[in-house]
Amino acid sequence: MRKINFAGGEPFLYKPLLGTLVAFCKDQLGLESVSIVTNGSLVDERFLRQHGKHIDILAVSCDSFNEQTNIDIGRGSGDQIKKLFQVAEWCKEFGIKFKLNTVVCRLNHAEDMNGIIEQLRPFRWKCFQVLLVAGENDSDKTLRNVRKFQITDDEYRGFCLRHQHQPCFVPEPNNLMAKSYLILDEYMRFLDRDGRRPSSSVLEVGVSAALAQVYWDQDSFIERGGIYDWSKVP
Repeated sequence: MRKINFAGGEPFLYKPLLGTLVAFCKDQLGLESVSIVTNGSLVDERFLRQHGKHIDILAVSCDSFNEQTNIDIGRGSGDQIKKLFQVAEWCKEFGIKFKLNTVVCRLNHAEDMNGIIEQLRPFRWKCFQVLLVAGENDSDKTLRNVRKFQITDDEYRGFCLRHQHQPCFVPEPNNLMAKSYLILDEYMRFLDRDGRRPSSSVLEVGVSAALAQVYWDQDSFIERGGIYDWSKVP
């Protein structure tokens, strides 16, 4: 293993544990890259000052630079952009690579985000086409229902054409996203994007046996830019 990414939910809800984990991954496992994905709301200077040496990448999820759009999507309460700039400054101060994640959906696909991107200057801006996953976000019976947020492939391409000149821009359409990630849940089980049951826990059967129980599209992983310059700023 060369890289690990802590996502959620919201990892910063568990700051003491998160700090212990990033330190272990760097000091004990010697991983090339340790990254965290967050909505940014709970990130603070004290944590980054203490643990920044163990964090290569901090990715903040932000779907719009219009605060009302963020609220309508379900992100924040109107102050996400201000906090986004603050986190970007802290990353610069503590030598952490600043990344931005955006889910392109019905409410933001027509937005021109170029101006703010040029101010923030993330080293990587991942733009996902909103993805429907059977049994996870496809009905009113699931925790979320993304059907009202879905867009066509042409609408997603329009967003990409408007932003593809940005050096940091990394598009991720549905066809590359669905099966190209290896995701472990809180029980250390690999999740299967075919909607089948998760694997056995790696703590019980080992990594190789658990991996054999799910499908991972390695070609799509490479095609979507899964390998890149992911180590800490010197």
